[in-house]
Amino acid sequence: MKKYNVAVVGATGMVGNKFLEVLTEKQLPVENYYLFASAKSAGKVIDFMGKPHTVIELTEENVKAHKVDIALFSAGGSTSAKFAPVFADCGAVVIDNSSQWRMDPTVPLVVPEVNPQDIDWNHGIIANPNCSTIQAMVALKPLHDKYGIKRVVYSTYQAVSGAGVAGYNDLLEGLKAFVNNQEYATKKFPYHIANNCLPHIDVFLDNGYTKEEEKMMKETKKILGDQSIKVTATTVRVPVLNSHSESINLEFNKPCTKEGIIEALKGQKGIVIVDDVANNKYPMPIDATGHDEVYVGRIRIDDTVESGCNLWVVSDNIRKGAASNAVQIAEYMIANGKI
Repeated sequence: MKKYNVAVVGATGMVGNKFLEVLTEKQLPVENYYLFASAKSAGKVIDFMGKPHTVIELTEENVKAHKVDIALFSAGGSTSAKFAPVFADCGAVVIDNSSQWRMDPTVPLVVPEVNPQDIDWNHGIIANPNCSTIQAMVALKPLHDKYGIKRVVYSTYQAVSGAGVAGYNDLLEGLKAFVNNQEYATKKFPYHIANNCLPHIDVFLDNGYTKEEEKMMKETKKILGDQSIKVTATTVRVPVLNSHSESINLEFNKPCTKEGIIEALKGQKGIVIVDDVANNKYPMPIDATGHDEVYVGRIRIDDTVESGCNLWVVSDNIRKGAASNAVQIAEYMIANGKI
């Protein structure tokens, strides 16, 4: 069996660490792993796959010095803009977790359970969608295929891990300060996230939406391959450590039934249906954390429109919403001879 050389770029960050965890679980046919990070982390030794790996400084010279087949990126948009083309020019396929390439028409935006065929037309870079978009797409794809989605209304409840280590610490330190009746100056969020909800993720745009909301609206259309779908979103940061939750309201072009919706969802790889309200069974962040599946429940017909429904969708935003989705793309490429 052919073996590959894989680079993890941004290996010392929150998603980078999750890359290493998922790669350890997947055991892909890899000859060498190369861990890249900034000069600040260069030289650090990470125990990975049962042996020490020294972190390599991310420079053009160091990229060219290592033969890489697949590069998993989670190092921010500016870093990706600079170094993804360097890896690609050296023959690697980059799977990038930043927003840098997502809406580039020459770059596939891929959720493996939804549009793996788009991998075929990559030119050396494949974009990982926004974490909130990824979990929504796994749920929406079978419903779009069956009924044709006319309109989507997203309301998200996003965990602080989506804001990285600084966001995680803002919640933990803020809760500690609240319990001890102490002052705490937030380091990541504009206001306290402990005991609070912030309808503000990423920067505000001129139209009043945030960049996070715009990402979901645009990415949905690109991944589903249908620019006619109307999409609106409100994204909210909530005091939950990990796993994003979403209330999704859908309007369809064809008549739907709850039974038909459940049947379509059951046929979708990567979905777990938790929908037993008589016994208080529904998806929750605490249950989704640590898993790659997308959990769907609270399935209801929306009788305010001719054909529509409501869904509650929960998934681990650091695993499926970032690291696992990228690794699954790599796994698909290897298994299907796409690299």
